[in-house]
Amino acid sequence: MSDAMTETVDGTQTSADWGRRAAQRAERRMLIDGELVEAESGAQFDNHSPATGVVLGATTAAGERDMLRAIGAARTAFDTTDWATNRELRSRCLAQLQAAIEAEKQDLRTELVAEVGCPVMTTESAQLDWPLAESLRYPAGLIDTFEWERVLDGGGLFGERNIRTVVKEPVGVVAAVTPSNFPIEVILNKLGPALAAGNTVVLKPDPHTPWNATRLGRLIAEHTDIPAGVVNVVPTPSNEVAGLLGADPRVDLVSFTGSTAVGKLLMRQGAETMKRMFLELGGKSAAIVLDDANPAVIVPTAMGVCVHAGQACAATSRMLIHRSLYDQAVTDITAAYAAMPVGDPVDPGTLVGPVISAAQKNRVLDAIDGARRDGAEITVGGGPVDGLPEHLAGGHYVAPTVVVGVDNSAAIAQQEVFGPVLVLLPFDDDDHAVRLANDSAFGLAGAVMSRSAERGMRIARRVRTGSFGVNGGMFYGADAPFGGYKSSGVGRQCGIEGFQQYLETKTIARRERRQS
Repeated sequence: MSDAMTETVDGTQTSADWGRRAAQRAERRMLIDGELVEAESGAQFDNHSPATGVVLGATTAAGERDMLRAIGAARTAFDTTDWATNRELRSRCLAQLQAAIEAEKQDLRTELVAEVGCPVMTTESAQLDWPLAESLRYPAGLIDTFEWERVLDGGGLFGERNIRTVVKEPVGVVAAVTPSNFPIEVILNKLGPALAAGNTVVLKPDPHTPWNATRLGRLIAEHTDIPAGVVNVVPTPSNEVAGLLGADPRVDLVSFTGSTAVGKLLMRQGAETMKRMFLELGGKSAAIVLDDANPAVIVPTAMGVCVHAGQACAATSRMLIHRSLYDQAVTDITAAYAAMPVGDPVDPGTLVGPVISAAQKNRVLDAIDGARRDGAEITVGGGPVDGLPEHLAGGHYVAPTVVVGVDNSAAIAQQEVFGPVLVLLPFDDDDHAVRLANDSAFGLAGAVMSRSAERGMRIARRVRTGSFGVNGGMFYGADAPFGGYKSSGVGRQCGIEGFQQYLETKTIARRERRQS
């Protein structure tokens, strides 16, 4: 158990306490061209606690001139410094950044719980500890081991030798646009490979969770040798200002994690300048419980969608259960959801915290109401959380919800809800399960439970998703490519494939006279 978690065991710490501490230590400025600066206009925007609804503090709000300056700084740094070619410098700087983040790890943990509203237990996994362990180190290691060049020898005319060298080079200026649900995880998994590959970056964090990104900006400025302009951190609540990243011809690649709707908008914007796109988008993933599955795994699998209040793109928010197990599974999952620990995210026992905002809470509740209108039965939950302590009364909590009585064509089974809402659907045989799993606009992730690993692997190979777990297998890792089929995205994050996302390929041919 981390130091931050032990502070809550005696019950004296609440989200209000952690919010105040986070506000005292937060970085409010942006990083542009190596300098920590306020917005040129002096504008700021509020950072709210999802757990309490109160304002934690303010962050500088980039305007158009600030964003254009950041893009220009990134362009100049790429074009005029040796960052793109100096691998030793990149390796040293990533090691410095790793050390700097680790030195402020507990402050970052507090900050994440305060502004993201994630249960503190999640910071010991994908919210903080897992990405901090791998997301910079893995791509930094590739700087020395990756095959930057390979030689092809063949062809040629008139007895001459034709030598072709295939060279991997950085793309250029990367616009990294990151979400609110796992902000530091996504930021590090974008910054790590983008910088290791030799690119420069303009990072635009989600306005709901700016402080973890601005903290990284300060660490880069104060504790690394990263040249000015190589990384720029530009928080803004303005969609118009953020949209400059998709339209500006000086940006070569947009690396975006977020909704499918925004991903499609970025593709349209980027088409004008033929930008490269990496898009990690939404999901409506299916967990399949085969007829030979151990019934004991059903409830733990079902609980996964409630971690961090369902705000995970890879959450298996559709559960397909063989008809022979279905009725008992509905009873057991309903009971488990009714007992789900919901509350203050700083409490080590909390599994379900708030959703990120009042607007998102309303979107989740609207989706549940829509399911009711479609004839669904809500076996548990279906509304706000009752009986919260007074200090959480202004937070954005949705009760863990189970939906039954709809078919796979219903909106609640097809659309990403991004809340603690699970849809249960029966199926008759393996072919039926695969058809239901694939009957979706999305294809991000999925899972299957079976006593036969071989049978589970057959299912995994048939479901059209970018990642899949068999019997609890975990696909997460800096070395494992992650991304989606269909409307779940374009490209991959992490792994060799994710590293190559930030590289261009050049073939250079030279002609030599053969030795006689």
